[in-house]
Amino acid sequence: FQHLEFLHSPFIRKQGNIYKPNNKDMDNESLNEKTLEDVHTKEIDLVNRDPKRINDDVVKVDFEDVIAEPAGTYSFDGVWKASFTTFTVTKYWCYRLLTALVGIPLALIWGIFFAILSFLHIWAVVPCVKSYLIEIHCVSRVYSIFVHTFCDPLFEAMGKCLSNVRVTTIKEV
Repeated sequence: FQHLEFLHSPFIRKQGNIYKPNNKDMDNESLNEKTLEDVHTKEIDLVNRDPKRINDDVVKVDFEDVIAEPAGTYSFDGVWKASFTTFTVTKYWCYRLLTALVGIPLALIWGIFFAILSFLHIWAVVPCVKSYLIEIHCVSRVYSIFVHTFCDPLFEAMGKCLSNVRVTTIKEV
């Protein structure tokens, strides 16, 4: 039975941990290290749903922003109150209904879109840019050698030839 216990006991590395950076020893200090917060399990704020204020100037539409009666053309007070209530409640419940029906599928679509965008940026755009920079560095060296070999002597010789040319302008009245 001792042999079976040995087979089923978990293997614990005493010297280092393959899941920790730099293969640190597993002691109390390394177990108490601050772990990074997982962005997929973080709590969301149900009160402030726009903490970065990205929709401040876009969707703040109230009754007074849409419907207004100028002085002298007022409807009945009851009609005005009912219109206000109808507008506000309809906007509120239509938004809730639309988010319930369309919000989750759109969240799925936007999640896929930004995942693809991130994937392309990480696995295609950045490597292409790095490759381009490496290749352009080689081209810039060849171009630099060409300029220093052919253009520098040519322009230096032209500069020496034309250095004694003097231009004067005379203004006749």
